[in-house]
Amino acid sequence: MKRTNRLSPVLAKPTTNRLIRRVLIVSPSDAQRRILSVPLRRARYEVLEAGSVADALQLCQRIEPDIVLSDWIIPGGAGRESGLDLCRAFRAGERSRYGYFVLLTSAQDHEDIARGLEAGADDFLAMPVTKQDLLARLAAGERILRVEEDLRSSNAQLRAALDRLRDTQAAIDRDLQEARKLQQGLVKQRSGRFGPIQLSLLLRPAGHIGGDLVGFFPIGDDRVGIYALDVSGHGVTAALLTAQLSVHLSGSADQNVALRAAQTGTDAVSPAALAHFFNNMMLEEMATDTYYTMIYADLNHVTGRLRMVQAGHPHPVLQRADGSVLPLGNGGMPIGVFERPVFDEIEVILKPGDRLLICSDGITEATNPAGRLLGDDGVEAILRTNAFLGGHVFLESMAWSVSEYCRGERQDDMSAVLIEYLAPAETVPLPRR
Repeated sequence: MKRTNRLSPVLAKPTTNRLIRRVLIVSPSDAQRRILSVPLRRARYEVLEAGSVADALQLCQRIEPDIVLSDWIIPGGAGRESGLDLCRAFRAGERSRYGYFVLLTSAQDHEDIARGLEAGADDFLAMPVTKQDLLARLAAGERILRVEEDLRSSNAQLRAALDRLRDTQAAIDRDLQEARKLQQGLVKQRSGRFGPIQLSLLLRPAGHIGGDLVGFFPIGDDRVGIYALDVSGHGVTAALLTAQLSVHLSGSADQNVALRAAQTGTDAVSPAALAHFFNNMMLEEMATDTYYTMIYADLNHVTGRLRMVQAGHPHPVLQRADGSVLPLGNGGMPIGVFERPVFDEIEVILKPGDRLLICSDGITEATNPAGRLLGDDGVEAILRTNAFLGGHVFLESMAWSVSEYCRGERQDDMSAVLIEYLAPAETVPLPRR
């Protein structure tokens, strides 16, 4: 009859695929070291021996043991607590991995155990040591070492992944920086002069790239088209849509939707018709949930007549020469949401000294730390406070005021168009030829 192995799992001979651990036995007694080393070698541990604290520390520096078994008292060391001294030095030394430290003691005093733990000991073995206790404690130590090795391996993989992610993010940032330059280039001109009318533009993305777009283009000899768009979101999708829209509103008559009718000798597309064209384009040609708000204005810079369509964009604000401020429009529906939208059509006559401000919700919906929106009242206050400023100086002052209002925590793109009908005294005559 075949005999079965009745030994406990702890005492059974380790399998050949088990990682061989290095155990350092520190004891001034040759007999003690032999008693401990014999069962450890039979259990397939690699055993190192040291008779003093100094020899043990030299071995620890030269060959990193996985486990240290040290007597509590080692004559010739630093007094009665030389085992504690070894433990402290072992913990203070540089190691590539964790080491398990076991103190051998005949005492069961709680204060001694507390001091051992404070010194960095992981476990204690009472003397005399039995083979069963010895192997059981080392098996427990091996489990802790395996956990530590797994954590170290996971941390190394995580660091490597973070390094790759950091490199990827750096590449993305570089691409976004270039994309920002390209998007800023969509606004070919930041200012323009048409007779007594002066146009000034502000475009300030919240991140690298954004979803706002502002601009203007001439329509014949006496008119100019002015637009302000705000695409939902301010990421890559929004930036791509603004790039496409900029083509449809460029200065080229072949590409500009508003100017196509002028090629046939008829008038340019009306503001409302342009809004409906873009709405149909969004619903029929673009498979996206993105939408945008828009104001498009057709301004006759000779007569001051301004026709405008409002499609969900914040209200334009008219400031007359006498300083009075009047929000315009009823809102209208955004573009790309409804099949039969209702847009608001506005008409106003600008007079010398008047100015019209069109801004995105990145300005009107700027929020202070208390959660209060800047709103139309805030925009009106900015207009009144900066009544003596004009052009880009006014726009920069407004941008600074908005940033101060939200304490620098601006979450949305910021854009604006300032239309100023310069009074005769402000109009600089052209030099005679």
